[in-house]
Amino acid sequence: MRVALVHDYLNQYGGAERVLEALHELYPESPVYTSLYDPRRMPPSWRDWDIRASWLRCLPGARRFSRFYLPFYPLAFEAFDLRGFELVLSSSSAFAKGVIPADGALHVCYCHNPSRFLWNTAGYLAYERLGRWIAPLLQPLLHRLRIWDVSSSARVDAFIANSINVAGRIRRYYRRESRVIHPPVPVSSFPLARGPGRYFLAGGRLIPYKRIDLAVIACSELDLPLRIYGQGRDLPRLQRLAGPSVQFLGPVSEQRLRQLYQECRAFIFPGEEDLGLTAVEAMACGRPVLAYAAGGALETVAEGLSGLFFRQQQPQDLIALLDSFRDESFDPQQIRAHAMRFDHDRFLQQVRQFIQEQWERQL
Repeated sequence: MRVALVHDYLNQYGGAERVLEALHELYPESPVYTSLYDPRRMPPSWRDWDIRASWLRCLPGARRFSRFYLPFYPLAFEAFDLRGFELVLSSSSAFAKGVIPADGALHVCYCHNPSRFLWNTAGYLAYERLGRWIAPLLQPLLHRLRIWDVSSSARVDAFIANSINVAGRIRRYYRRESRVIHPPVPVSSFPLARGPGRYFLAGGRLIPYKRIDLAVIACSELDLPLRIYGQGRDLPRLQRLAGPSVQFLGPVSEQRLRQLYQECRAFIFPGEEDLGLTAVEAMACGRPVLAYAAGGALETVAEGLSGLFFRQQQPQDLIALLDSFRDESFDPQQIRAHAMRFDHDRFLQQVRQFIQEQWERQL
């Protein structure tokens, strides 16, 4: 069976790209079709992959100003020639699901989320700190893209949702059912924490909707040690908000990140994510997660067992939670056991089984 993998864009490395890594592990000889590919921002091992970027890569400033080419992404994915592939496996939170499979091919989409900027436009613009005047200008384009987004969902034979949260959005916007398979984390490979932690930890991609500012403000107010890893366009604002107890580490290696998880008191997860793999990684090391009670955190964090919730996305609510936090309330072994629900091998088994079911149904 010839398999084509399809992914939105490869110009940043995050949770969606880790899912793609796992899918590539299932089908290591398969080409990966994508809109843009920046090898400098991807793991070095990816340079051995067969990655085929669209014609968008030839446009001026495509890597740096990729968002300005928004109207052209549907055209780029529809232009891929997928003849000869019997299975198309797309990894999509925007445009990848819109490829046109060959007649008779099976198209399975692992959906990280229906496009946030299309279906939660007001929230997206607010978090990106774009002026209100931009929204009316974008509406004609967004309207056309929503129509394309819904119509292109009909090209998918079967959806996999990365969470219950996302399955509900697939049902609402595309009128389609989906199978929930949580993204993979190599839980058993993470070092288990031993002894008390020394600081609170937050980080990842430092962009506005992640709400890392809540952790910065709360820990600065309480003079609690906070370490933040990662980079992103929200970094300058976060640095302005930070007190002397907050330390910015910049990008860190995988090995260093695991050490940070292992040595922290708790991982602060203040944004509303579709799932949130960083929280699962912290739990894989046996550390509790202090999370905003919304979105994927409600699926990953077991309150009282593997973490605690704050209910309002405001600094004072997180301050109150941090002030009442007690390290001795949590058992690293029990937290690790809870995280095993998201183990890498379990993901591979579930995806393989789902594709086999869909293949047999299509025959």
